[in-house]
Amino acid sequence: MNMKQLRYFYEIANEKQITRAAKKLHIAQPPLSQSLKALETRLGVQLFERNGRQMVLTEAGKVLYEKAKIMFQHIDETIVEVKETGQGMRGTLAVGSTKSCFSHVPQKLKHFLEQYPNVRIKLIEGDSYFLTKQLLEREIEAALVRLPIEMNGFQFQHLPPDEYVAIVPNRWLRDEEQTEITIEQLASIPLVLLHRIRGIGQFEIILNKFKDMNLEPQVICESPNVDMLLGLVNEGIGATIIPKASTLKNNVTDAKILQLKDVKLVSESAIIWLENRYLSKSATHFIELFK
Repeated sequence: MNMKQLRYFYEIANEKQITRAAKKLHIAQPPLSQSLKALETRLGVQLFERNGRQMVLTEAGKVLYEKAKIMFQHIDETIVEVKETGQGMRGTLAVGSTKSCFSHVPQKLKHFLEQYPNVRIKLIEGDSYFLTKQLLEREIEAALVRLPIEMNGFQFQHLPPDEYVAIVPNRWLRDEEQTEITIEQLASIPLVLLHRIRGIGQFEIILNKFKDMNLEPQVICESPNVDMLLGLVNEGIGATIIPKASTLKNNVTDAKILQLKDVKLVSESAIIWLENRYLSKSATHFIELFK
């Protein structure tokens, strides 16, 4: 098995068709088919099955694909590192951010693009679990996430702490001048709260605070999406407790932001990146903006 055969196999797996892979590789179909057949003969296994017009990986093919993917990612990173040495920065910077951390991003990106106008930005949104997965799969180079997360294998830079606030439907407030609300008052009304797809997050932190005060909250809905929760609040379905940075002006329309009166809840966040991965110069300079 040589590198050319492996590259051909990898592109067939990505494109799921000999025709498309040949077009991407700028070669004719027959040599590509012959290369695949020679590789399968060399390994003594079938790497693909045909499903209509698509080429579907066998179990053996999936193993080879995952290994090849990691290898070519490292090769591509090495090429980028070599090319960037002594050159002006170009290319694409892929970064991620949770919705609740996004308030940190626009100003930093503005400064970054003013300094490096030839870099194109690819911005990915998701919860903390999704973004750490994207980092591990090398789809992005850095991500702004809410803590806590499993930090093993990552480096990080803390972002400024963000205070929790309550968002309550206007129709539930007796006093239009009200600016604060107690945890006890929140325990007496329906709540819609942020909940990660996986792992411990803000949901557990908030519930523990109620538990510490011997209170049982009325949680009627959980979601990892801030905008969905604020939509429910605006409709008067429930109140929520979220980091203040999540309360963008355009997503709190028929509700009021109230400070927590009898408790101080702070959300921690960070920009993280893989510990043992070469970072492009553009990613390095972007991360430095948060120091």
